[in-house]
Amino acid sequence: MKSWLLFLSLFCFVLAHSQDSPCIKVQFIYGSKPLKKYKDTEQKWFGGIHGGHVGIEADNGSFYSFEKTGKNKVFNGQPDNCAYRSVNADEFWGIMQTKEDSLESATITIPINQQQKQKLDSITRSYIQRTPYCYAVFGMRCGASTYEILAQMGILPEYSRFKTSMKIFYPRRLRKRLLHRAEENNWTVIKKQGTPKRKWEKDV
Repeated sequence: MKSWLLFLSLFCFVLAHSQDSPCIKVQFIYGSKPLKKYKDTEQKWFGGIHGGHVGIEADNGSFYSFEKTGKNKVFNGQPDNCAYRSVNADEFWGIMQTKEDSLESATITIPINQQQKQKLDSITRSYIQRTPYCYAVFGMRCGASTYEILAQMGILPEYSRFKTSMKIFYPRRLRKRLLHRAEENNWTVIKKQGTPKRKWEKDV
């Protein structure tokens, strides 16, 4: 009887601990371009093979996404061509105007503590209310923006905004860093293959 009560107590402790342990999911859509024989039916994407998209899914199911809403800029300027948005799953996966089951994707789950969760909540509230930077070719885009937030949470090293934008020029550069850390820290990684009608970027 005592052993049964001990087991029950341990089970309740583990259950409570797991419920108190938040996590985030960094969601990647791989860059791609149509194969030649499908170029008339498959859409071209901004950035092509070095494009794609990345955002952060919080434990409440919201997807935080930095997106271009106006004319693209070459260099930094006023943040009047973009928005930092909280979107649902359909909106996030539909950003390329391609069916979700046709997308090649990677999901990297990162455990965080309560302080990091509070930091994420604070950042996203602020960024949604007022976009902190413009969307520019030689500036901040979705990869650099996601890196910058993860760095503020203490998950990645912090750099200046300019250095971040140069180091994380497109999502693949962030994805490679996180896949390496996932292997080191035993984070869960789930990959899904995309439609064979497109050429998809590689992680190697």
